[in-house]
Amino acid sequence: MTLPSRAEAEVLLRTYTTDPYLLHHAAMVGAATAAYAAVYGEDEHLYWLTGYLHDIDYEQHPTLHPGPSLEWFRDWGYPEDLIHAVEAHADGFNGYTTKPASNLARALIACDEICGIFYAYQKLNPIPYGEMKISSIVKRLKEEKFAPGISRTHIYAAVEGLSITLESHIERLIAALAVLD
Repeated sequence: MTLPSRAEAEVLLRTYTTDPYLLHHAAMVGAATAAYAAVYGEDEHLYWLTGYLHDIDYEQHPTLHPGPSLEWFRDWGYPEDLIHAVEAHADGFNGYTTKPASNLARALIACDEICGIFYAYQKLNPIPYGEMKISSIVKRLKEEKFAPGISRTHIYAAVEGLSITLESHIERLIAALAVLD
């Protein structure tokens, strides 16, 4: 089984996604999730690809997400670890109740929603991701009125699942997201 290259994955994502925010979110989550591959000694490209394609069906099928993409990934011969992670990232949404059972799934969940906080913070404070301060992101997480559609509970539970502190997680993401600056 051969996974698509980064260039092939970009073409694939753009086949199903045109929304500029979703395309940027894909790049953010891909970079953030990939940062965890080294922590676990696992395949960086698989981690990146999982983060990058995790919402590939969202624009066309928001109320079914991630159902269609799970079928596509199976049809395309993608590994079960990727499929499980994408399914688990939807735990509590659209009727999905799959709990994360792999490092990849835990990393994807921990990176997905918090990338929305980073994005919203950058919109208010146009500084590069790599120059953000841990304390600023923590402060915004505590403000329920800031990016209110983002589940803080989901973020905190996911970080706990990684067995690290929130601050350590944010520090890793600041470094990982710097590639997008």
